[in-house]
Amino acid sequence: MPHTRTKRYQSLCLGISTGIAMLSSGTAHAEQAHDASSIILLPEVSVTETYRHTATKSLLPPEETPQSVSVIDSHTLEIRDADSINEALRYVSGVTTELRGGAVSRVDQFNIRGFPNYQNAYDGLPLLYNGWNLQPQVDAIAVEQVEIFKGPTSSLYGNMPPGGFVNLISKQPSQQSFNQVGIALGTNSLKEISVESRGQIQSSDLSYSVVGLARKRDGQAVTSEEERQVFAPSVDWQVSDKTLVNLNLYYQKDPSAGVYNTVPAAGSVFDTPYGRLDTDFYAGDANWNTYDRTVTMPGYKVNHEFESGWTLLHQARYMDAEVYQENTYNTGLLSDAPPPANMAPNADRLLLRRAYLTDETSKGLTVDNQLAGKFHTGTVEHNLLVGVDYQDLSSDVRYEDWDQTVVPPIDLYNPDHHLIDPNTLVGTTPYTSDFTIESDQVGFYLQDQLRVDNWIALIGGRYDQYNYTEKGTKYGAPATSEIDQSEFSGRMGILYEFDNGMSPYLSYAQSFEPTGGSDRNGNTFDPATADQWELGLKYNSPDQSNQFRVAAFHITKKNDLTRDPNGGPYDLIQAGETRSQGVELESRHIVNDNLAWTFNYTWIDVEVTKDNSGLEGKTPVWVADQTASFWLDYAFFEGLMANTTFSAGARYVGETQMDALNTDTVPSYTVFDLAISREIGAAVIRLSANNITDERYYSCYDSNNCWFGAERSVELGLSYQF
Repeated sequence: MPHTRTKRYQSLCLGISTGIAMLSSGTAHAEQAHDASSIILLPEVSVTETYRHTATKSLLPPEETPQSVSVIDSHTLEIRDADSINEALRYVSGVTTELRGGAVSRVDQFNIRGFPNYQNAYDGLPLLYNGWNLQPQVDAIAVEQVEIFKGPTSSLYGNMPPGGFVNLISKQPSQQSFNQVGIALGTNSLKEISVESRGQIQSSDLSYSVVGLARKRDGQAVTSEEERQVFAPSVDWQVSDKTLVNLNLYYQKDPSAGVYNTVPAAGSVFDTPYGRLDTDFYAGDANWNTYDRTVTMPGYKVNHEFESGWTLLHQARYMDAEVYQENTYNTGLLSDAPPPANMAPNADRLLLRRAYLTDETSKGLTVDNQLAGKFHTGTVEHNLLVGVDYQDLSSDVRYEDWDQTVVPPIDLYNPDHHLIDPNTLVGTTPYTSDFTIESDQVGFYLQDQLRVDNWIALIGGRYDQYNYTEKGTKYGAPATSEIDQSEFSGRMGILYEFDNGMSPYLSYAQSFEPTGGSDRNGNTFDPATADQWELGLKYNSPDQSNQFRVAAFHITKKNDLTRDPNGGPYDLIQAGETRSQGVELESRHIVNDNLAWTFNYTWIDVEVTKDNSGLEGKTPVWVADQTASFWLDYAFFEGLMANTTFSAGARYVGETQMDALNTDTVPSYTVFDLAISREIGAAVIRLSANNITDERYYSCYDSNNCWFGAERSVELGLSYQF
């Protein structure tokens, strides 16, 4: 970390510590002054404990938050046998998951309310992403709960897309002893072993959690493999009744991670004279397909309750990550190339390719300091939150790219996956990039939740300073990019809790995303901003057996980059705008002790409302106009089927656009899933099957870049607790 950033972080820690001392002593002094003198007319103040949640970083639980929050608990993750966050999000309203298809497993990419999301969080701290190919991908084995915070979230988390973000809650230490070992076998030669253990360390003040995983299987695309090892220990030290210290580590090694390649729409989505491509088709080369990623993330948390009642949560995480990748990408059919190349025999079945490699390293630090207190001023209950967080990322990227003059094309309908000779590539001169990325973000936030009888109001704001520098060479030429931007983001909302369990609400929220570059006059761009209005209703029955959520939202994103009508072909201005509006419905019903079901539905309309490059009035790619899902659990408690649970689900994803200009559409699809589990003493046997009908489906970025959806997969697992 550069020396200037180290000094900035030290000043932030000093500043928050000073602020804590002032607030704590100030509260105590105010109470003493109120008791000592009737001249100082202050309302009575009583301070109580606080707790943190993703949507508020404070006491207010999701059902009392005037904004949409979806939660996937550990039981749901377990019964659906989700291996990745992509899979975990398949049954969440407002989310279109697996944007790059089922064959791509190395990233968890999805959109929320029509906006792509590249930034997940782990225990409230962002998983830093260098914008290229290196980002931590936390495995579901280490996750206790998934929380989806929908709509703009910058008032608490800073730089975020307007659709929302996903926070992964890790498995925590516990004083209750739990030990489990599991094995699994399945399609694609799946072999997996997992270990979980937690409990108190003898009679000490220490408790622990350990999660371990080793998984290996063939990738969906032919010749590809996926392999992963995970080790995630965590220790709690109860220093005193008021202070808890947690030390944690997440380590992941991915020696191989399948493929990242695309296929053309012709042959996948659309018929050709040669037929259709198989869903395990691979457009790359077995001799040039490597993805080796290592991520190490040590961290700690300190939670302390002051005598005044205020609570401090200080948490930090360091990241050390690296990835080496060899890959190919296609540049279109030979028949689409300029003449005379397009006149070659079989040109309409030969796919042109380029080869590239990336060698990337990242080191990062994230810190969040939260000071929270619950108190009353007269009849008004306050839940106050004050915080400051800091992110720092330094990443080195080497990129080399070889064109189709040295990379042989592949015959789509008679493929040979061993055409590339790595020695031939190394002996030629590629397009070369070698540069360093330095970025940091500092955010100060304040939030107050007010409650009067059944009324709950929320108001908050945050100021961010974001800096980004990119220096080095790109394609052999010097390249420098800088961003130095600041932004204020706010939100407010109001909710009323009726005695019958109904809670209508209205909220407004803002978000921002930094934007690099400048216009033709040299004026640097401002951050892209968005605002959302959301009107919703939440219902919980008194016994919690029935839950219902419905939300209508309208998001406007401004300051998108678009072509400058008065400039050259590459000149840009910030005149673009995108609007997303829709309705989300989530419901859960426990009919009786045996039967429970959930149903989710989303209708969404996303449109580019302002643009100078032909996109106005168009719908962005990867946005399904409608999605719906249904999941049913039925448990047997008696007879031959005692302790057996049958589960079945169906998920529908509507049609999406083929490309940005909306020249065609990608068909809708419906996929069915099945799960069966049975407890036999201390053992649990699970059978899960996804896409049981082997439905053929796709996602596309344009007609040259499409991905196949996940094929049918079956997994049989056995876990034993002791």
